[in-house]
This record gives sequence, structure tokens and C-alpha cells, in this order.
Amino acid sequence: MARILIVDDEDNIRLLLKEELEDSGFEVVEANGAKKALEILSNDQNFDVISLDIEMPEMNGLELASEIRKKYPDKKIVLMTAYSHYKSDMASWAADAYVVKSLDLTEFKETINRLLNM
Repeated sequence: MARILIVDDEDNIRLLLKEELEDSGFEVVEANGAKKALEILSNDQNFDVISLDIEMPEMNGLELASEIRKKYPDKKIVLMTAYSHYKSDMASWAADAYVVKSLDLTEFKETINRLLNM
């Protein structure tokens, strides 16, 4: 069973993603921000994919992705945001994929599965 770490400061988004992924057979751990995500990763690196919201207080998802990539270079990272304008800059980020948030989670689950099969 693949393990996914979901990092998003919005409780309702985390819950939706967690429920959808668990219904698809994934084990999901959630963090409400960068500090919690780094704390979780310092104790448990056994995640197949890490999903990060870009717009978060404290440390945004782009900064967090860079920090995670430095410490755990083999981790697969997907960035999520409601703002599609970020996608044009994705190649310069420390991420493997980018997904625009929507209520239809088909693209998100497809992206997770694609990363798992890389």
C-alpha cells in the first residue's frame, strides 16, 4: 500500500484529499503546514508521494518542496494550488508534478498513480 503525506493548511481540503485517497487504497498521513510536515518527515520518511499546497502561511509549498528535496532527494513531490498561473514555472521547482485544485479529484489521483509508477 502506497503512503501519501498531504500538506495543506485548509482542514476541509486535507480531509477531502485524505478520504478520496483512502477510498482508493492509499494510506494517508496529513499535516496542516510546513512545520508539521517537516516534523513528520524527521520521524518517518516512509512516504511514496508528498502532496504540498503552494499557498500556506509560515513557509509556502515551493519553499517546503525545496527543503524536502534537499533533505530527502528521492521523495516524489506534487504541488497543488487553486491558481493555474504557477504551472508555467514548475520546471524550476523542486517538484515532480503540479495539479490545480478542483472538486474533481480525478487528475490528482491520476498524478499520484503516475508518480508511483515512475
